[in-house]
Parts: sequence; C-alpha cells; structure tokens
Amino acid sequence: MTLTAETHSGAAPDHIGAEHFDVLIVGAGISGVGSAVHLKEQCPGKSFVILDSQDHFGGTWWTHKYPGIRSDSDLYTFGYRFKPWTGTPIATADKILAYMGEVIEEHDLDRHIRYRHKIGKARWSSEANMWTVEATRTDTGETKTYTANFLWMCQGYYRHEEGYTPEWPGMDAFKGRVVHPQTWPQDLDYKGKKVVVIGSGATAATLIPSMADEAGHVTMLQRSPTYFVPGRNVDDLADTLRDLEIPETWIHEIVRRQRLKMGQLFTRRSFEEPEAVKQELLAGVSAFVGPEITEQHFTPKYRPWRQRIAFVPEGDIFQKVREGKASVVTGEIERFTEKGILLKSGEVLEADIVITATGFNLCVLGDIAFEVDGAPVDFSKTVTYRGMMFTGVPNMVWVFGYFRASWTLRVDLMGDFVCRLLNHMDARGATKVSVRLRPEDEGLAPQPWIDPEDFNPGYLMRGLQAMPKRLDKAEWRHTQDYWTERKVLPAIDLDGAEFVYAGAKAPEAIAAE
Repeated sequence: MTLTAETHSGAAPDHIGAEHFDVLIVGAGISGVGSAVHLKEQCPGKSFVILDSQDHFGGTWWTHKYPGIRSDSDLYTFGYRFKPWTGTPIATADKILAYMGEVIEEHDLDRHIRYRHKIGKARWSSEANMWTVEATRTDTGETKTYTANFLWMCQGYYRHEEGYTPEWPGMDAFKGRVVHPQTWPQDLDYKGKKVVVIGSGATAATLIPSMADEAGHVTMLQRSPTYFVPGRNVDDLADTLRDLEIPETWIHEIVRRQRLKMGQLFTRRSFEEPEAVKQELLAGVSAFVGPEITEQHFTPKYRPWRQRIAFVPEGDIFQKVREGKASVVTGEIERFTEKGILLKSGEVLEADIVITATGFNLCVLGDIAFEVDGAPVDFSKTVTYRGMMFTGVPNMVWVFGYFRASWTLRVDLMGDFVCRLLNHMDARGATKVSVRLRPEDEGLAPQPWIDPEDFNPGYLMRGLQAMPKRLDKAEWRHTQDYWTERKVLPAIDLDGAEFVYAGAKAPEAIAAE
C-alpha cells in the first residue's frame, strides 16, 4: 500500500509581489536558529528568511514564563555542537535565551528573522517548483506572501497559544484561579496561598520548588508517578578541564561526548536491565525523602524511558517535600468544588490556586494548511522518511528531535543532511526533490508514527492519529536513536531509489564532472 499526500496537476500559485528566498525556515526557536547557522555555513550562496509568530526568538524558552522554567536535559548536549556551553548543565530559560542571542549575533542572523508572522497557508506548485507561503502580521493584521524553493520546518511540536487542560466536572464552581503553565499570568500572586499543581512531569517538578518558599503550601497531585534523576547541577569533568585552562571549544566537545556516551549506556540498560535501572532511579529519590514516600508516591508502574526522564538539579523538589513546604498526593480527581478538588478516594484538597501542569496540545507542522498542486495535504496519510520528509510533499523537511536524548542533537544532524541535500540538488541541476516508497516497501503495513509500547507520553497519544505513518524499516520511521543516526544520516545515499528529483542530471553526467 502506498500512502502519499493526495496530489493533482495544478496551476502555478499567484505570487506576484511576493518576496522570494531559496529557503524559508519556519520558527526562530532552538531548531530554527541552529538550522539557519548550518545553512549559512554549508550553503553560503543560499538566500533565506526565518518567519516566527512570536515577537522574539527562543520558541519555548520565550513563550513559557512560569516560575523556575529550565531545561530538563543538559546544555552540553542540548546546546549546539558549534557553540560551547560554559554554564551549569541544567540551565534556566534566561540563560538559554542569552546563549541563543549570542548565536544570532555571532552569525548575523537577526536581519534574516521576521517576527510576528503567523503562517496560515503553504502551497506547492509543481509547475513553478516553488512554495508560496501566506503569513499574517500579528501586530497589523496585514497578509504577507513569500515564495521559496525549499521549506525547513522548525516550528516545534505543540501549540504555543494554549496548553492541554482536561475538563473535570465542577471546574466552573471552583472559586479560586485555574492556571496552565504555558499561559502563565504575570499578575498571579501565590504568596501565602494554598496551591495544587496537577501533574507529575518536568513542568510540575520545576514549578513546585520555585513556588514553595513563597506559597503557603504546594501540593503535587498526580494520577501516577514519574521517574526523575536528582543530582548536582555541576559537571566535574568540565570544571577540572577549566582548572587546567583547556580551551572552551575542547571542553564542550569532550564533555558533550562523555555525556552522550553515558546517555547511550543508560538508554541501552533501560531496555536490557530495566529493573536494575528502576532501582537505581528510586534510590536517588529515596536518598532525599526516604523509602516510604518513594514507594508511595515516586515509584512508577512503567519501565524507565517509556516517558521522558527529567533531571532534577540538587533534587530541589524532593528537598521541599522533605522540608514540609510541599507534599505529594497520588489519586484521581472526582470533581472540583468551590474550595478545591475532591478525589475519588474521598480526600479533599483545598486550594486557592490550581495549576494544571497537564501537558501540551500536539501540533503537526504548525497547524498550517498545506497544499500540493491544489490538493490539501493530510499528513496522517503520508509516510515519514526517517522522521524528516513525507511521501508526496516535495522540497520540505521537518525537524523533530529525540525523546531519549537532547532535541538539539537532531537539529545538528539534520542541518548537515539538509545542506548536503540542497547542494546535491544544485549539483544535479534539480529544482525538486521528494521521497517515495520503493518496490520492496510497497507491501509493508502502515503503522502509527511511534510505537506506544515504546514511548507513550500523553500529548503524543492524544494526537497520534494526526501524525504521519511509519513502516517497519529504518528508512521509513523516526528511530529516536541518536547514537545510530549520527552514523546513518551522514551516509544516506542521496541518489537512492527513495529520492525522486525533477530537472536532474543523469548520475553518469554528474560523475563525469
């Protein structure tokens, strides 16, 4: 069975008066900024523009304003390979934004970024071999039109304007305030207040210690526990190398490699010896709160790495629990009441403020209305090529990072791949590239984008039906394996049967040049 975006022959789009670029990058967050650096360095002749709906670079690190917001993975691997990180391994949003700002300044990217541009439509024309992109200026309401030979989608994977909050009975009756961290109100006063944080992921683990000293009391209400890794927010190897006056570029590369090696070992062990890894993780928590609380509230039912594992610097959330400034309740919500939350167990949690740290709304390619030759694209009916390209959708790549390693690792790998692809197209004289299933792929049954038995966070399970399909071959799925992809992606044969070029030179002609 061949799944492709539905296409038909169509006229070239009306692009009179549009600004044209060789490459249009969507998003000025961690992916878009990194991709732009790779494009500028590896394809110096290409013109490009970056469109972002926000009024500032940074993506997540700009839109999220909740107390204590920080990375949940280390900046030696979350940072770019080309820009040394000199701070603590786990960093707050302001430090990450400062780091990204330095990258933008050092690579003269600011003049390429157009802020307050919310993209609504993207139309591909096979007659013109070109994308036409319509964006609305969020400050003026003006519609701006751009054309581009190639789209580089770096817009992230969730809707920035609204987080996911379940509908519980009685929410309208609650006399307090309900807040989602993704849209944190700057006027929220929680000093001396009773606060309930619903959720047990990285956001909850960040909020609770940040609020606990000022709030009257903070309760983490969880349906089920999550794995965490508490530890010191330092890197002894990096500090030792600095004492030896080793150059920062060397330190960044050495520490990066060490952390990647440790991550590879940890991931492998979580599959091969999950019980041992589980006990090690629980021992780290028990060192702060003791075995009884660990067993009652911090022992997940699933094996490690079926959901993302957040690093907790200095074990701060566990320190607040131990100090009595925060507590944990495990149970299910029956309904909200005027004064708080009634659990199915009958327990009542009184609250002045309820914070729903309950996750994201998955967003497939920015909720942009895509068309190929006049026909709407339904990405759920496409097959993904290594989680980067889609059958039937020409001249476009999508940056989607790793669940079990830092997101930015794939930004760097894909930067190399896309630039190599663009240069290869130029060498062939090609103006169009798409991917298609090969004869040996035709009989493979389409499967969900990711195996829920392997990885199953709530936001992904809620939106999985809208994602592209995968096949039971490495070429047609996002493997989520950085340690394999760092070798495989650079070795991809761009003249393989899965790639289709238009306006291409014959391979023998290329070889003769």
